[in-house]
Amino acid sequence: MQTLKLVAVSAGLSAPSSTRLLADRLLQAARYRLAEQEYAVDVQVVELRDLALDIAKNFVSGFPSEKLQEAIDTVTGADGVVAVTPVFTASYSGLFKSFFDLIDPTALAGTPVLIGATGGTARHSLVLDHALRPLFSYLRAHTIPTAVYAASEDWGSGGDEYTDGLPSRITRAGHELADAVAARPSRSAEEDGIVPFEKQLADLRLD
Repeated sequence: MQTLKLVAVSAGLSAPSSTRLLADRLLQAARYRLAEQEYAVDVQVVELRDLALDIAKNFVSGFPSEKLQEAIDTVTGADGVVAVTPVFTASYSGLFKSFFDLIDPTALAGTPVLIGATGGTARHSLVLDHALRPLFSYLRAHTIPTAVYAASEDWGSGGDEYTDGLPSRITRAGHELADAVAARPSRSAEEDGIVPFEKQLADLRLD
């Protein structure tokens, strides 16, 4: 049985936080979908608040700490990524952006990424398309079509006849991530001399 690695990046600052809760639920939805397809799944969560000082020191020194490097390697080595940030000043948090600034622009090329955000009001939901999608487009990731924004009033709400509730959106997004991960060419293909198309494209852009 093939084992797939799913990693969630949570930029929540409190403990517990709605950002971490959303990341966990998205991760769980993708994991269940892959389990239905008879994949073994390894899941990990990178809590950015635990790395805040390491991230700041890296920008000053130019060298990551062992703990920060391990987190970067965990994310770039994943078969699928869930990335969730709280909304600050109508955009992603500085901590979230700082972490992804440390990732090589080609390291996530072709990797399926499910984006999510949390905030106090639904008015900030456009952060998903105006900030998060462009960020992961720059990183050449494969961003999942369904993104999930959770406002305070969404928790515990089942939605209505016009709008899906948060649980439905989480399930749909998680299934899309799982299907994209399952359909992605195996990383072992490169070891066998077969270079996936997205890697060929990334190499061409570097020339």
